[in-house]
Amino acid sequence: MSKRQNRDKSPINSEFLRALAHFSHIGITMAALVFIGVLLGKHLDGFFGTSPWLLLLFSLLGAGAAFMALFNLFEGKQ
Repeated sequence: MSKRQNRDKSPINSEFLRALAHFSHIGITMAALVFIGVLLGKHLDGFFGTSPWLLLLFSLLGAGAAFMALFNLFEGKQ
């Protein structure tokens, strides 16, 4: 039984989990930034009565922020 446990902790398994965590971090960060932009735009549209315009603006700003976060993540500026 101990031989099986040693095989499960191989470097390939840990590298796979590390890559999976890295890609999950990227996906969650991008989705969260766009989602925050959409929610902020929708809320401000309701507050100011400018129906689709602030939603569109903040959606694009959220997408831009997501791509900036992606580039900063790969440059190591995090």
